[in-house]
Amino acid sequence: MHLIALLIGLVVERLATQLFHLRRLRGLDHFIDAGIRQAARVPNWPALIPIIIVVVLLVLPVFAVVFILGDALLGFPYLLLGIIVLFFSLGPQDIGEDVDEYCKAIEEGDDERIQQTAKAIIESDVPDDARERMHKVEEAVCVQANNRLFAVIFWFVLLGPLGAWAYRVTDLIRRRAVFAATREQEPGSTSEQFGDAAISLHGWLAWVPARLTAIGYAAAGNFDTALGAWRAPTEQSSDLLSEYNEHLLARVGVSALALGDDDDEDFVQRGVRGATAANRLVFRLLLIWAVVIAAMTLYGWTQ
Repeated sequence: MHLIALLIGLVVERLATQLFHLRRLRGLDHFIDAGIRQAARVPNWPALIPIIIVVVLLVLPVFAVVFILGDALLGFPYLLLGIIVLFFSLGPQDIGEDVDEYCKAIEEGDDERIQQTAKAIIESDVPDDARERMHKVEEAVCVQANNRLFAVIFWFVLLGPLGAWAYRVTDLIRRRAVFAATREQEPGSTSEQFGDAAISLHGWLAWVPARLTAIGYAAAGNFDTALGAWRAPTEQSSDLLSEYNEHLLARVGVSALALGDDDDEDFVQRGVRGATAANRLVFRLLLIWAVVIAAMTLYGWTQ
């Protein structure tokens, strides 16, 4: 049932692009902020504990619905719930649309839009140097594809709607906690501790999907260069687990692209080609995952 819901959900997600704004789930920000504020009032409380509590509280409604539905009506309500939860767990934005907007901004030479669209992909400060920004976007596409798409699919296959939603919730809390810590800008503050705890929890949940995605990049792209990049780690011993995940996805994904420099290309052409190639790599990997999931579904029906 999980696999069927996943296949249908992926098709619905491709067709319902006009509803992507609903996946931002801004209404949950107030709940997350309130949870962090309440936890800050308890002295000497490990930051990870309140983060986990907030995750559990946000996952409980989905768990309750799953428990109530059970196998009612031959599982059709559960199938519908799975499709809805998957839609809201993916994203929030489609990586392909973000890449398209970025490429259009480059081609039009609109510096302000280039900065905005690049930041939507990188989700951090955008380098001023055009070449550095170009490479950063290519890496970010490979990283964000796992965060927005493949990790959600992994947890949905493993645990159904609860798994996908739990992963999405940890991402929401991570983003909100990091935002709160950025506003305070006080090293060692409570907000920073909660932010680090949220990043760590999200990194744990992304560990296995990140490696499956990296393997997929090698299979969908240039295998030899991707394998070489995997064997040549660039991480530092002080990096967080989430940073290890991102570095792995970035270097393996970009290496799988195997993009060579063309002397006849300018920065506009090279930037569009690189971002488009990264997006195509993600799409090829999604097709591979879809074929594997479809095969698993058919195999399940024959048993």
